[in-house]
Amino acid sequence: MIAYRNLARTVHKAVTQPRYAYQAFQARFKSYLSYRRDDGVSAPPETVSLFLTFRCNLRCHMCGQWGETGAFKEMPGETLRSGLSLDEIKALVDDVASFSRHPTFTLFGGEPTIYRDWVEVVRYIKRKGLRCNMVTNGMLLAKAADDLVQMKMDEIILSLDGDEEVHDRTRGLQGTFKRMIEGLQAIHEAKRARHTSSPVITVNSTMCETNYRDLPGVLNGAEKLGAQIVTFHHLLFLSRETCQLHNQLYEQRFGKPCQDWFGFVRDSLPDIDVEFLIGQIETLKKMPSKMAIAFYPNFTPDEMRRYYSGDEFAPTSYKGRCLSLWMAAYVFPNGDVREYHSMDYALGNIRQAKFTDIWNNERYREYRKAVKVLKRFPVCSRGCTELYRYG
Repeated sequence: MIAYRNLARTVHKAVTQPRYAYQAFQARFKSYLSYRRDDGVSAPPETVSLFLTFRCNLRCHMCGQWGETGAFKEMPGETLRSGLSLDEIKALVDDVASFSRHPTFTLFGGEPTIYRDWVEVVRYIKRKGLRCNMVTNGMLLAKAADDLVQMKMDEIILSLDGDEEVHDRTRGLQGTFKRMIEGLQAIHEAKRARHTSSPVITVNSTMCETNYRDLPGVLNGAEKLGAQIVTFHHLLFLSRETCQLHNQLYEQRFGKPCQDWFGFVRDSLPDIDVEFLIGQIETLKKMPSKMAIAFYPNFTPDEMRRYYSGDEFAPTSYKGRCLSLWMAAYVFPNGDVREYHSMDYALGNIRQAKFTDIWNNERYREYRKAVKVLKRFPVCSRGCTELYRYG
């Protein structure tokens, strides 16, 4: 329900966002009770992740969507341009709001702020009394700052790679750090003017080749952004052999391959000195900071050594079972409801049925039962953080 290794981060949310933490605990507890059943039926999800668009305005080298081997780079133009209309999204929000326990909406992409009506999407979600978060690169926040504060958007989750030089180099475009700073300054000014603490600013930073030797620099950048929370994420990467094995097993069981996972393929191991990385993490844990600092997954030193080596990796401090299917759902720009961000396997489509009907339809139930037996897929341990979020 709450992974023991994630307890510190959970406690911090309980202190800084008590109402949200209580609601999330309730949601996860009920979903966990559903997981213990054998019929594949689940209580309402804690989170609905809404992908507003496949498109992005950056080309971050480590990204599984648009990075060096990104899965979206070969996407047909028609698919790339697809997107739900504002009316279709409003209908989805109305439907999700009918759950007795209201899920959180998290806006994703690509880059969600590229979607023309993204501000109106936030406005409608908040009007319905639902929590709304957004994962963004922060490039297009400045113009919408006052609107987001006035609407009391709950949380903005920004991607940050380090100081200005490192961040721009990793993102593949000069000036990205300055534009993000401008957007956050506008938000903080609007918060002060309106005497509110919303939205909470969270920074996510992927530890990769370009920044792992200066993780304190990430903290400095996060302070400039006025972040309250900083989470360092371990790099996601897969071997081609792991993806091929996953596809063979997946196609045998579900009749469909999962090409999106190949966006995380690396033909060689990351060029990361693991002992140095472990030292950097230990240094950060001892540094005084007004911000909450977390590591995700929160691996032990031994797990990190194995994670970044060529050996087959399985976690030991986490249970290694996936509960995400009972906790969260992903809605894509074409209306597909998927079980994970990269499985490319639709369990229904909101253009053909209501989300509330899809959530426990026969296809979803059978999939949950299969995953409960399997516990995890070959790609999960190094390719999907959802494995570590709940289990």
